[in-house]
Amino acid sequence: MISTVVWGTGNVGRAAVRAVEAHPGLVLAAVLVHDPAKVGRDAGELAGMGTRLGVAATADVDAVLAAGPGAVVYAASGDLRPDEALADVVRAVRAGAVVVTPALYPLYDQRSAPAEFRDPVLAAVAAGGGSLFVSGVDPGWGNDVLPLLISGLGSTLDAIRCQEIFDYSTYDQEDSVRHLIGMGHPMEYEPLMLAPSVPTMVWGGQIRLMARSLGVELDAIRETFERHPLDAAVHTRTMGEFAAGTQGAVRFEVQGIVGGEPRIVIEHITRIHPSCAPHWPSPPDGGDGAHRVIIDGRPRIEVTVAATDEGENRSAGGNATAVGRLVNAVDWLAEAEPGLYDALDVPLRPAAGRLGRK
Repeated sequence: MISTVVWGTGNVGRAAVRAVEAHPGLVLAAVLVHDPAKVGRDAGELAGMGTRLGVAATADVDAVLAAGPGAVVYAASGDLRPDEALADVVRAVRAGAVVVTPALYPLYDQRSAPAEFRDPVLAAVAAGGGSLFVSGVDPGWGNDVLPLLISGLGSTLDAIRCQEIFDYSTYDQEDSVRHLIGMGHPMEYEPLMLAPSVPTMVWGGQIRLMARSLGVELDAIRETFERHPLDAAVHTRTMGEFAAGTQGAVRFEVQGIVGGEPRIVIEHITRIHPSCAPHWPSPPDGGDGAHRVIIDGRPRIEVTVAATDEGENRSAGGNATAVGRLVNAVDWLAEAEPGLYDALDVPLRPAAGRLGRK
């Protein structure tokens, strides 16, 4: 059994606690939290499991890492604190742990990552013998292993399009939704997520990773975006009111250009309410979210994935599948050589030993 720490208990951390507890090869050793109000609370309670796990949350990072855990699921956000997230991850790798996380966007394709992200991790691997695997929370498998797998089912391939289509009215991360994405702000407000080069910083690694797997050279990576205001005020259960006339929907693309054409595209269509921008693509069943991969070629292939978790919440379902990809890689990484890994290195395997397991 691999002793495993979950660091953070937000949207990703809750799913991580559940995934670690369900994995037959892992044991939940500790849960790290930042909020003093969570210290001492049982991990099962924080994860919304309805049962106690006998692991009390702690803020003592030194003590947890000094105990020598085999793995760390780093579930704290790196959106607005990338330097701090990198420092935390490097600290855990240097302590000898296998670390998995969605928080460090530049390391989705670690071979093309900037030196300021890659070099500290490689130094920590050399010093402590740990490993790191970074895969996205949007979710990563939808922008790498799934489209690449499906691309091999046809005879010709013209383009790959990966879509995330979501209504964020049930999402519980107000700072990111309002300030990072811009929902509820005046239309003249420039969200950080849509600032020039930021989408490429976040999703460009996945474009490069797919291009590498497909054996093509990218001419460039381009960005496009559209924004749409709310026609009327809407109220959300988790984040309150969003006023009429403010930003209610965003649609953007990160395009990998091959031979002058967009051939590898990651597209996000994000709403704060389904009534906003109804002319844009929506989930096929009218639900609150879906991930779709479209392979243009012969034949044309379209695959839509709609995952639910925490009731019928699909934003939580997307988090849960992304976390599953990470947590289920821990035992493989523990057997592999210490190093820095990406999605092309780490296999996606069956859920051995978990069929029917509660």
